[in-house]
Amino acid sequence: MSTNGEVITGSDFKRMVTGAYSEFLLEYEEINALDRRLRPEHGAHPGTNILRTMGAAIMPIATTKDDSIGGLARRVASAAILGARGNSGVVLSQIFRGLAKGLSGKFNATSSEFGKAFQYGILYAQRVLPEEPERPFVNAARAAAKSAYHAVRANLPITEILAAAIAAGEWPTDAGLDVGEKIMLTFLVGCQKGLNGNFVSPVLNFTVGSKEQSAGLPDPRRDVVHPYCLTFCIRNQQANEEETERVLQERASFVVVERRRQLLHVHLHTAHPGVVLEYAAGLGPLTDIHLNNMAEPHSMVLAHSSLMPVALLAVSRREEQTRRLTELGATLITRGDEGDVPSVGALVNAAHSDLAESYVLVPDGPRMKLELQQVKRILGHRVEIVSVDGEAQQEAAVRSFDRRLSASQNAERMQRGLMDK
Repeated sequence: MSTNGEVITGSDFKRMVTGAYSEFLLEYEEINALDRRLRPEHGAHPGTNILRTMGAAIMPIATTKDDSIGGLARRVASAAILGARGNSGVVLSQIFRGLAKGLSGKFNATSSEFGKAFQYGILYAQRVLPEEPERPFVNAARAAAKSAYHAVRANLPITEILAAAIAAGEWPTDAGLDVGEKIMLTFLVGCQKGLNGNFVSPVLNFTVGSKEQSAGLPDPRRDVVHPYCLTFCIRNQQANEEETERVLQERASFVVVERRRQLLHVHLHTAHPGVVLEYAAGLGPLTDIHLNNMAEPHSMVLAHSSLMPVALLAVSRREEQTRRLTELGATLITRGDEGDVPSVGALVNAAHSDLAESYVLVPDGPRMKLELQQVKRILGHRVEIVSVDGEAQQEAAVRSFDRRLSASQNAERMQRGLMDK
C-alpha cells in the first residue's frame, strides 16, 4: 500500500463544516419542497430544520481560538447535538458526534484517521435510525460507509474518500431521491466543496442586517447553544444576587442565582465557562465548581433543591393548544413554530431547570421521535417520554398526569391509558 502523507488540520475541518453549511443554504428549500411532494401530509420543514441544526453546529468555530481538529470537532458535535431540530437534525448531529469520537485528542489528522472518523459519523447516524428494510436514509448511509471504508483502506486522500462516499449514494433525481438521501448527499457534497475551498461563503449570513437575512434565511445566531452546565458558589456577603444574575445573563442562558447565608449559589448554562468563572472570581472566592457538557450523557446533579418532585413538560406549536394544555395542568410548555420544532437544547434546558426533580415530557405528535430519544440519552432518569400520535392523544395524556406519582409511574400510566383507548 502506498503511503499517503496528507494531513488534515483544524483549518481544513473549519472549511469542511462551513462548506456543508453553505451547501445546505443552497439546498434547504429544495429539501423542503421534496418533502412536500413526497409527504404532503407531513407538514414539516426538514430542510429548514437541517439548516438550523447546521447553523448551531458552526457557530462555536466562529469565535474559538482552538486550532486542534479534535477540539473543534468536539465543539461542533456538542453544539449540533443540542441544536438539533427534527429527526433530520438529530441524524446530522450524530454524524458530527461520530466525527468527534474519531478525532478525539488529535491536533491534526492523517487522511486515514480522518476517513475512519468519517466512517464513525455515518455509523453513529445509522444507529439512531429505526432499522426498517426500506428506509432510504439507512441504505444511503450504509452505502456511503462501505465506500468510505474501501477508500480508507486504499489510503486515498480525504477528498477522494468523500468522492467515493458521494458516488455510493448519488442516484439520478428522476429515479426518485428520498428526503433522507437528499440530505446525506447535500452534506457529503458540502464537505467535499469545503475541503477543496470550492463553495459559496456564507459569511454575509453572520453579519447583522445582511441581505440574506432580510430575504428570510434562518439566522444562525438564533440557534447558538450553551452546552456547558456550570454550578459554583461565590463567598461574598455583600454581593447582590439580582445584579450578579443580570450580569451573568449577558454571558450565559438559564441563570439562577440564590443567596444562602454567606454564599451566592450560581447555576447557569453557557458556551464560555472560562469567561463566566473569570468574572465570578472577581466577586469573591469560588467553591464547589462543577462543569458538565450537557451534550454528553451524564448523571444529573441538582444544583438547588427543587420546588416539586415531578412536573409535566409539553410541546406545542399552536397558541390555542398551548392554552388548552396549560388549563389541563401542564406546568411547562415548550413552543415550536408552525412546521418547526424546538431544538434538543430547548427541551434539555426546560427539563434541566430546578422546578422539579424529574419531568414527564409529552410531545404533540411523532414529528420529534428522534429528538426525544436524544433528550432521553442526555438526561437519563431525569425525564420520561410519553409517545402520542397527535394533539388529541397529547391532551388525553396530560389529563391523566398525577403529581402524586413519580415520573416513571406517570409515564407508564399515561402510555398504558393511550394504548387501551
